[in-house]
This record gives sequence, structure tokens and C-alpha cells, in this order.
Amino acid sequence: MVRTPLTPWERQRGERLGALLRHARGERSMVAVAAAAGLSAETLRKIETGRAPTPAFFTVAALAGALGLSLDQLADVCGEGADVGHEPMSA
Repeated sequence: MVRTPLTPWERQRGERLGALLRHARGERSMVAVAAAAGLSAETLRKIETGRAPTPAFFTVAALAGALGLSLDQLADVCGEGADVGHEPMSA
């Protein structure tokens, strides 16, 4: 199966998601947050750095729960109507 190349908007959305997750993680270790979400630290690292800009919904939902973020907060920062220059909101 061949993946369709990501659009610039999809790449930017992935970068915004990664920035929001890094901000929400704060001083907590990547390993601890990943474990709390039931993910590997490498998966979280890829999402935070934008190397995995389109993670599965359940992955995003698990991370949101582990970080105390609502899905509404994620949608505000990463959704279609999101302001591209928007700074990550506090958790």
C-alpha cells in the first residue's frame, strides 16, 4: 500500500500537536508519559518531533488522557480552524 504524501497543512498540524504535547508534558519524562498512555517512548518521541504527524485517534486520545488534556483542547490547537501561529495552551 502506498501512502499519499502529506499536505503542508497536515505537516503543520502534526508539528502543532507535537508542540502541544511537549508543552503539556512539561518536566515529566517522555518515558513516564508514554507508559501512562500505553505507548512506547519512541512513538511519543516521533509524535512530539513531527516525524509521525498523523497518529491514530486512539493514540492521541491516550496521550490526551495521560497529560490531562481534553480532546477539545487538541482540536482547538490542531483542528482545521486552528490558528497556524497559535502557541500551545497550558494544560
